[in-house]
Amino acid sequence: MIFTETKLKGAFIIDLERREDSRGFFARGFCRKEFENHGLKPDIAQANIASNLKKGTLRGMHFQFPPAAETKLVRATRGAILDIIVDLRPESPTFLQHIAVELNDDNQRALYVPERFAHGYQVLRDNTDTSYQVGEFYSPENESGLMYNDPRLGLSWPLEVSVISEKDRKFAAFDDVEATVKKRMNVA
Repeated sequence: MIFTETKLKGAFIIDLERREDSRGFFARGFCRKEFENHGLKPDIAQANIASNLKKGTLRGMHFQFPPAAETKLVRATRGAILDIIVDLRPESPTFLQHIAVELNDDNQRALYVPERFAHGYQVLRDNTDTSYQVGEFYSPENESGLMYNDPRLGLSWPLEVSVISEKDRKFAAFDDVEATVKKRMNVA
């Protein structure tokens, strides 16, 4: 695997290191030792799959507060998504900054999302499937999210939002939850 750290410390783009022959290719999509060697948490508590029927579908911006903050390893196994993560670590020099990465079945790239980040994606092709391994169990009492179109976050989605859950549509603006987020995301 090829690990490339992004401008957000601890967030990595992970490309496959393919071994090709006449059959096609073979590559590791996960290796505990390689994750540990890069200082990443290799724990997997859950493996989730999402099927997205329509281009323009948006999921996010989700996160869990400590003590149930999640790492995620996200990959598009069919189709394509624009995956966006936002740094919610109050002590971080990149607090509230974000990156966007296209994950698709052609590049077979993955995105490692550290704990205390918001995560969401928009579907770029009909019938897109995503797979993500999550480092913590789902914890409804620690679950939260941010508005996908909050001007303060400055996220740019490439398509008009065609489908979004009612829950995701109703997340609060960051200005309204900033004090709570900073307090609950502070692990010092």
